Amino acid sequence: MNPVLLETLRTAQRFGFFGARPIEEAAEHSLDFVRAVGELDAAARLIDLGAGGGLPGLVLADAFADATIVLLDRRQKRTDFLQRSVITLGMQHVEVRCSDVKVLIDEVRRGVTPGFDVVTARGFGPPEFTLTSASGLIRPGGRIVISEPPAGDRWSAELLDELGLSAVARGRVRVFSRPPDRHA
Repeated sequence: MNPVLLETLRTAQRFGFFGARPIEEAAEHSLDFVRAVGELDAAARLIDLGAGGGLPGLVLADAFADATIVLLDRRQKRTDFLQRSVITLGMQHVEVRCSDVKVLIDEVRRGVTPGFDVVTARGFGPPEFTLTSASGLIRPGGRIVISEPPAGDRWSAELLDELGLSAVARGRVRVFSRPPDRHA
């Protein structure tokens, strides 16, 4: 992993943006997101919800330098840190946004902001809120990648049906997909 990125994540940890788990382990978990996302073309748009200290968002931005990446968090202290980190890391393809997810969902719904190809979330909120929020941001054919707990299944079939999503477990992350728009 990029040593400057790893040091940036260590700084985020010192600021209390995530737990005491060794940063190398936390970064490795973020690589699970990279593997689950797979390949992205240069026109792809990816958003990380609750970007906090940059896991997995900065790791994804490092891996997908050709895609447009948005790091979203509603806490100014965290987005200030992320903005400084993006500049330090030379990530010109990354936008840091301080906003509530509901504002962005409304923008996507109204067509002010285009939908995303991929939405990621590591520790964003309760499962139903996280999946519903992410679903409001993806375009037809898009994917959602969410961190999974060590055991159990927290995704009800009813919720997946309601949101028009299908799910596949991939180790420590779950990938949800929305079918392409048949009318496009």
